[in-house]
Amino acid sequence: MKRREFMQTSTMLTAAAALLPASLLSTTAVAANAQKFPAPLKPIIDGDVKEFHLFIDVHQQEIVPGFKIHTLAFNNQVPGPEIRVKRGDKVRVIFKNKTELNHTIHWHGMHVPWRMDGVPYVTQMPVMPGQEFVYEFLAEPQGTHFYHCHWGTLLHMQAGMYGSLIVEEDDDPIRKQFPYEREYTLLYSAHDVNFLREEMNSMLERMKERMYLMKNGRFNKERFAVFNTKDEFVQAVKDGYQPPYLVNRRAPDELPVPNWFTVNGKSYPMTPNLFIKEKENIRVRLINAGTEEHYLHLHGHDFWQVADDGLPVPQPWQRNTLRLSPGKTLDIIIEGKNRGIWTFHDHDTRRVTNNGLYPGGNLLALVYEDLPAKETELNMMAKKMGLKNLPIVALDE
Repeated sequence: MKRREFMQTSTMLTAAAALLPASLLSTTAVAANAQKFPAPLKPIIDGDVKEFHLFIDVHQQEIVPGFKIHTLAFNNQVPGPEIRVKRGDKVRVIFKNKTELNHTIHWHGMHVPWRMDGVPYVTQMPVMPGQEFVYEFLAEPQGTHFYHCHWGTLLHMQAGMYGSLIVEEDDDPIRKQFPYEREYTLLYSAHDVNFLREEMNSMLERMKERMYLMKNGRFNKERFAVFNTKDEFVQAVKDGYQPPYLVNRRAPDELPVPNWFTVNGKSYPMTPNLFIKEKENIRVRLINAGTEEHYLHLHGHDFWQVADDGLPVPQPWQRNTLRLSPGKTLDIIIEGKNRGIWTFHDHDTRRVTNNGLYPGGNLLALVYEDLPAKETELNMMAKKMGLKNLPIVALDE
C-alpha cells in the first residue's frame, strides 16, 4: 500500500475498532499487518531522473515464529522494497552487491534497453562481490511487474531476491471502471529450505575459491566455466574439459522440492490480511516470484480479473479461482459484497502447508472491518477452552 492509502486505512480501522475483535483491529495488529506488504522505496530526484538504491546482503528471515532461514535479501527485506513509478519516468537503479556471490537484476516484464536486462554473460557481466552496477531505463509498460536476480536463479529467487515494480498510469482504465482507494501487493514464492542451505553454502565455497584464484592471477576460463563462443566450449570438451554438470564433478542432486510456501515472505498464520469494507472495491496485485503454480481461490465472492502481466484486459473476467503461473502477474478487483472473514488460499492444498503440516503456507484472510463483533462469537464449549472470538489460530487440522 502507498503511505496515503495506509493512513486512510488506519483512520477507517480506528472507526471500526468497536466492531471486530481487538486482536484484528488493535493499533498493534494494524501496524503489524501493514508491515507485511512490500515497503515502498523512496527515490532520490536527480533532475528528471528517479534514482533508487538497492543492495543485496545475506539476511535472516523469520517465515513463522520459531523458524528462520538465511536469505539473500534486497535492502534487508523479503520481498525487496517496492519500486513504484509513473509510466514514462526515467529510472536509475544503483545496485550494490554486499555478498560474496555474483548477482544481477532482471526487470521482469519491462521494456528496458537490452544492456539493462540483467542476464549474466548475455547482456552484462555479473555484478561481483563488492561491485556496483547502474541500471537505467524508461518505465514502460504500465502495470504490475517485478524484479529478481538472474544469476543462479533457481537458488537466488527462492532465497528471497525478488521485489515488486509498479508502473502507474495517470489515466488508469481499471480505476475508472472499478473506483478504488486501497490496493495491496502479494508476492508468492516456494522454498526448499534444505536445498537453500546446502546450495548457498556450496556456492559460497566455490566463490571463495574463484576469488582467491583471481586475486593471485590464476584466472582460468575453464575453471570458471566461461567461454567466448559455443564453438570454443565444444572444442574444450573434445580436448578433455569436463563440464560442471557431469556426474563425476557433481553429485546427481535432485531438483528442489518446496516444503515452505510464502506470501510476502511469510507463511500462515503470519501472512497478511486484506482489509475491506462493505461496498468498497480493493485492488490486489498478484505476483508469482516462485517456481510453483498457484490456484488462488477466494471464499464467499467472485472477483474481477482486470490485468494480465500488467496490461488491462479488454474485458474484465469474473471468477473466484485463478491460475498464477511462475513469472505471471495478475491484478484483481474484490468488491465488498459479502460481509465476513473469508479465506483466500491456494486450492492446491499441498501449498497450504508448513513443512507438510496443514494449515500453513499460502493461506490468508479477507477481513471486513465493519463486521459486527457479535458475529464472531464462539459457542460455549469454545469459551470454556479459553478461546475468545473468530478467527483463531489452529496449526494442526
